[in-house]
Amino acid sequence: MDITAGDGHNFTAYRAEPAEAPTAAVIVLHEIFGINANIRQTADALAELGYLAVVPSLFDRVQKDVSLGYAAEAVQEGLDIVKQIPLEKSLADLQATAEAVASAGKVGVLGFDWGAFVAFHAANRVSGLACAVAYYGAGIPHQTGTKRRIPTMLHFGRLDPYIPMDSVVNFRLARPDVTVYDYPAGHGFACADRDSYDADAAARAWALTTTLFSHRLVALPVVTLINQGAYASSGGKDKKKKKLDLEEPVGI
Repeated sequence: MDITAGDGHNFTAYRAEPAEAPTAAVIVLHEIFGINANIRQTADALAELGYLAVVPSLFDRVQKDVSLGYAAEAVQEGLDIVKQIPLEKSLADLQATAEAVASAGKVGVLGFDWGAFVAFHAANRVSGLACAVAYYGAGIPHQTGTKRRIPTMLHFGRLDPYIPMDSVVNFRLARPDVTVYDYPAGHGFACADRDSYDADAAARAWALTTTLFSHRLVALPVVTLINQGAYASSGGKDKKKKKLDLEEPVGI
């Protein structure tokens, strides 16, 4: 799909649609490797869960159709592109994307690596978002600014050579407004195409991420009590009141 930002910049986006009408929308922000196969697969997986998933090409401001692998030269190429894109421009593209998918329902954002850094800042600076999730975003632990306006979840690897674990620990202590998880894994642990992939960590992080999206983006069904009618007809008064034994577990 084609999207136009507020400053007139036109960019493309990968769009993955669910089989039926979407329950909500998730914007996926790519790493320094552009919209490659792995990031498209992530969007496809979200579409299978019922979300409209869109990946804006944030690199279009510098170079079109970027899709890189994970070799050293690809890393350097991606970093060179990132250095040419001010954060404000990426947030402008994200704002336009949020507006473009708003008709699908509530909107969440999911970012990886460089995209995670953008997603973290978007939580406070892009309107129309309901929640944000960021995977191994370098630079995030140094952000000690304002309290989050929307629920924000972060995932880090304890063995990440680019993000020291002590910085993550200090961030967690300083930022109780942010939910932070860490795993015995390295950088890029959620990408099956990388040597640092960790299946267990990836599965656990994905479960937490999709649970957050389910709670924050999809309306929960109305709960109807089995004896609701009888209770209402009695005026809300039980004929017999049983004394609660505090030593017994109470089910909720």
